Amino acid sequence: MTPFGRQPMTLRLLASQMAARAVQRDAVVHKWRVFRDIREGRELIGATERSLSVLNALLSFHPETALGGDAAIIVWPSNEQLAARANGMPPTTLRRHIGVLVDCGLIIRRDSPNGKRFARRGRGGEIEQAYGFDLSPLVARAEEFRDLADAVHAEKKAFRVARERLTLLRRDIVKMIDVGVHEGIPGDWTRAERSYQEIITRLPRSAPRQLIEAISADLAQLSDEIRKALESFANSSIPGANARQSGGHIQNSKPDHPIEIEAAERAARTAGDGEPPECPDTPSPRELSLGIVLTACPAVRELAPGGQIRYWREFVATSQLVGRMLGICPSAWNDARKVLGEQHAAITLAAIYERGDKISNANGYLRSLTQRAQRGQFSIWPMTMALLRSNLHDRKAV
Repeated sequence: MTPFGRQPMTLRLLASQMAARAVQRDAVVHKWRVFRDIREGRELIGATERSLSVLNALLSFHPETALGGDAAIIVWPSNEQLAARANGMPPTTLRRHIGVLVDCGLIIRRDSPNGKRFARRGRGGEIEQAYGFDLSPLVARAEEFRDLADAVHAEKKAFRVARERLTLLRRDIVKMIDVGVHEGIPGDWTRAERSYQEIITRLPRSAPRQLIEAISADLAQLSDEIRKALESFANSSIPGANARQSGGHIQNSKPDHPIEIEAAERAARTAGDGEPPECPDTPSPRELSLGIVLTACPAVRELAPGGQIRYWREFVATSQLVGRMLGICPSAWNDARKVLGEQHAAITLAAIYERGDKISNANGYLRSLTQRAQRGQFSIWPMTMALLRSNLHDRKAV
């Protein structure tokens, strides 16, 4: 057993002493900044929280904030003083953590012949010789500690980004599978859910970044497959969207744009100057479910209490709030409810809100769609399917 205050010579200790001697005389660092960098990079350095509490206590015995220059950077506290500032650490524990600091090359022992720590002063009170703990490695390795702290920060950021991507992929896959199952969309949703579970079971409670990124890559591939199935359904659900229209109408040159939104915007601009342009429609194969509508118009959730819409009555209530935000007058809303029905009118308002940046006059827009619905020229099915396809495409692009 090495006596307290003695330290066997090792290659690492020798290298630390050589680095300390190589410190330039004009090199000065802020001791607490260096300590912060050491604390951030402690795992790479090999230090522990308890050993750093001892280093913190040693730094507190140095009277100046700056380390280096012409000032001596040796401190000589007694065991009792050092233990007191290290939160009452027991002597055996203190000895162990001092050894850790020495082994990590953070401090160097400067032993007196009898192993005591003290300073010898000259006649003028200046320190001529000091024996204790040399803090010069903190100056010599300050840049190294800063680089280690930066590396730790970069790794933490990369880990956080990887976790966020994993969370988003898991959320999107679960939502898309739920839409596919509950809406009866053609696809092997049982296999998709089984594939998702097989990938997730590879994720332990505490996983390194590399494993998280590998699992995210597999989830991204599965997400693309599910999204393609939903996009294929959305495309096939608009049979008349790109077909040549009867009566001399021009074929739509933007099949990816929500058709009813574009046509209604043109109608709103011409409202009052004549009849709005017709836009032939296809009767809906079946009623739209709430899940499909919320996937096509996700923005309306932001206005719902708690960001959740679970029932049609909550959807209708939230859509009425949307109407007030868009400046829809009561008469336009009442007319839409009479012609379209309350539920379909609410879906129309949600669609207007979803593409609000492309509509200059929401009130005239709603009146135009209501008039077209009276003439049998508008229904919500193709409009909702076009929005669904557009949002799925936007998610894929992100």
